Amino acid sequence: MTELQPEQFEMRRLESLSNTIFGVAMTLLAYDLPKAAVFTSAPSWSDLAHVYSGKLAGFALSFIIAGVFWISHHRRLARQGVGSRGAVILNLFFLLSIVLLPVTNGLYTNYPMSNAVAVIYGLHLTAIAGLNAWLWWTILRGWGHEIMASLFPLLVFIPGTIVASVAPQYAAYVWFVAFGGLLIQRLANRPSSDA
Repeated sequence: MTELQPEQFEMRRLESLSNTIFGVAMTLLAYDLPKAAVFTSAPSWSDLAHVYSGKLAGFALSFIIAGVFWISHHRRLARQGVGSRGAVILNLFFLLSIVLLPVTNGLYTNYPMSNAVAVIYGLHLTAIAGLNAWLWWTILRGWGHEIMASLFPLLVFIPGTIVASVAPQYAAYVWFVAFGGLLIQRLANRPSSDA
């Protein structure tokens, strides 16, 4: 094992921190679900469906998004044994954007029809995707399937945020398309059938 230079950081330590941050953020996404409504009597099935259906959809969207970015983050860190101070700081900004996900998710699940709230949520998703793509670029420094897969969510969240500004009720449908980045990654890694 080579000795680290003073300006280098071991990325495995950052990976441990990121596991904790993603775990806490993903758990906090569900924190407000039980407090979503106060019923004066035992709720019926329709009461529960009315109150929780939108909240569960917002929770699922944010949880899946966090999971996708967690996978991307770990795949990226596996390729980078050491990093510069700048790389660590950029990774910390990325992790900060993950920490804030329960905040914007809470706003969005409570006020999904608000243009302002939907745009804030969309801008936050765009920032997460942008930081993720930037981090991939810093280690690969070129175009390839990894960069394309990391840019795909960014290219979906931007128009989704524009949709949120005029029709917030449809924005989540656009944002769900961002998982196409996983499909790009899977297709790029599929073994060729030419052998």
